[in-house]
Amino acid sequence: MTTPSGSVRKVKIAAFLLCLLVILGSLAAVALFKERYDDQIAALNRQVEALQRKLSSAGSAGSGQTKVYSLAYTEGLSVPEIAEKAGASVVGIKVTAQVRAQTGWWFGPQVFQQVSEGSGIIYDAQGHIVTNYHVVGDYASSESCLMEVFLSDGRSAAAKYIGGDKQNDLAVIKIDLENLPAAQLGSSSKLRVGEFAMAIGNPLGMDLAGSVTVGVISGIERKVEMENVADSLIQTDAAINPGNSGGALVNGQGEVIGINTIKIATTEVEGLGFAIPIDYARPIIDSIIAYGYVKGRPAMGISGTDVDERTARYYNVPQGVLIVDLVAGGAAARAGLQKNDIITAIDGQEVTSMSALKELLKQYRAGDQITVTYFRYRDRQSRTTRLVLDESR
Repeated sequence: MTTPSGSVRKVKIAAFLLCLLVILGSLAAVALFKERYDDQIAALNRQVEALQRKLSSAGSAGSGQTKVYSLAYTEGLSVPEIAEKAGASVVGIKVTAQVRAQTGWWFGPQVFQQVSEGSGIIYDAQGHIVTNYHVVGDYASSESCLMEVFLSDGRSAAAKYIGGDKQNDLAVIKIDLENLPAAQLGSSSKLRVGEFAMAIGNPLGMDLAGSVTVGVISGIERKVEMENVADSLIQTDAAINPGNSGGALVNGQGEVIGINTIKIATTEVEGLGFAIPIDYARPIIDSIIAYGYVKGRPAMGISGTDVDERTARYYNVPQGVLIVDLVAGGAAARAGLQKNDIITAIDGQEVTSMSALKELLKQYRAGDQITVTYFRYRDRQSRTTRLVLDESR
């Protein structure tokens, strides 16, 4: 017969054995977990070592093999190599001119010194440099205009104005220096959204010459509702600032794919820069180099302003383009158009604004004959006339 004290002793022994089994089981589980954890760490270390060997061998590979650069968006050259290759052909441009302006009737016209700074791209070994029209074109007619070009290798030279295309914000100037590093031009026709993009130029002037910003192609064939801007633009988030105008937008091979032109700068948006596609710009540049202007572009010989819907309703006239002035002996004057006539259609296609008129004229060449529908305010009648387009210079 078991005594009470004997029963208590057996319970204690059983409890002790149970605790011992739990402890031993826990130790075994920890050992097994550690073994598996160590195996995983070892496997990861082997993968890292293998990746490092691949990167090392790729970095020391010959010129015929692809190079790898961390944080680059391209499988071509590294970012520093792209900047070095393309940056040599990007120049700084400084224009100094005397500008006459009316400050008040009691003082009369005053003369001020105006300075414009921007960027440019060495287009060929003959010294032609392409830039934006707004950098140089507005000052080219001034007799006191001085254009200076500053190269990345420290050289500088005076430049002469060859010609420009205000409509697309393109211009060409020329310098006389030897051994010029002409840009390598790429193609913009096959760009894809998300591709690598680098902008090179002189933001805020020559003090920050040769600045490089990196991003991607954010969009293609963009249209921006602004005067004197190309119809189709490349959008990028690579920073483009005042002074970058006329600089290069390049791809992962260091080839120029665009000419930086504008950015949208408001407190609501960020990273909206635009460049003129090089495939769009090349025929314009080549024509300017050959002729001093864009050959074959049509002109009506008028200056006009919009008659919008509200104005048309107020004066009881049709919406269209009001002729403000005519070129003496120009196409419109020869066709019998007069000041204050309102152009409403070209070959039956409605004209509601000056921008719409310019867009329609792109369908024609100099020498083409068109039918112009217009409203003559004096007798309040709509008429038509045949007009032979001049060549715009």
